[in-house]
Amino acid sequence: MPAFSYITITSGAEGSYKEKGSKFLAFAYPVSSETEIKEKIEALKSQYFDARHHCYAWILGPEKKHFRANDDGEPNHSAGDPILGQLRAMKLTNVLIVVVRYFGGVKLGVGGLITAYRSAAEEALRNATIIEREVCEKILISYPYSATTEAMRLVKDFELIILRQDFTDGCSMEAEIPIRNKEKFTDRINLMKAMGVPIEFR
Repeated sequence: MPAFSYITITSGAEGSYKEKGSKFLAFAYPVSSETEIKEKIEALKSQYFDARHHCYAWILGPEKKHFRANDDGEPNHSAGDPILGQLRAMKLTNVLIVVVRYFGGVKLGVGGLITAYRSAAEEALRNATIIEREVCEKILISYPYSATTEAMRLVKDFELIILRQDFTDGCSMEAEIPIRNKEKFTDRINLMKAMGVPIEFR
């Protein structure tokens, strides 16, 4: 079964944690691609160039199949994995969290690091606005002027999001449809065509 929706954050959020002089600054971002993730990490590395570590984790896609955790020089699994664990605990995807560490001169040990990175990431997510989004697919609908009323009814009945409309040579509409509605939408189109309403989509 495909995922019909997913949980993510609406905009960037921040959190922090302090332990024995070390400062952990957490930044959570909504993201949609690895290119965007790389850009945000590089921007933070430039902004906080004097920090000791820039550890991060991210998850992409409604199915949550694409993910990564990076310890950036901290002991293995002491930074990236605790951050990733917070994303998974809140069932989030299309989210990047970067935690920037300023070393305070006292080693925290692996257990202390795990607590610090997890806590900083948790606070950033606590400060974020979390929403559920529908998984959508782009479609192109074509119809004559005479079928405009029927086309607009499809938009309403199947919660289509119109991206672009063209009324030059006949009518066409680029839209997004929630994939949970795709099968019923196809059935409705086929029924309308059988009744002589000339609406096509791909």
